[in-house]
Amino acid sequence: MKLIYAIVRNDNEDDVVDALMQAKYSVTRLATTGGFLRKGNTTLMIATDDEKVEDAIQIIKKECGKRQKITVNMPYLSGTSMSAYTTMPMPVEIGGATIMVVNLERFEKN
Repeated sequence: MKLIYAIVRNDNEDDVVDALMQAKYSVTRLATTGGFLRKGNTTLMIATDDEKVEDAIQIIKKECGKRQKITVNMPYLSGTSMSAYTTMPMPVEIGGATIMVVNLERFEKN
């Protein structure tokens, strides 16, 4: 058995979970935060048989397509006036997923 950790944007969470559940995967959600934009993420934990790992990953990738977003990155400067700095809009790539697969020694569902 394998345990799949998939870190997805909150924007994609419902679509990913719905698609995985339609394909008969059990999914546990954890609210997480991180990344360049410091936005909320969701970490999904999916326990599955070895032969189903690639199918689950393809579902996750399909529902988390990458796209461009324009954002303003505010610098963090302790004790300095923000008026001395200018910010420029910059494109960043969002979407996608960070996926990790690990061996699962034991799995019980009661």
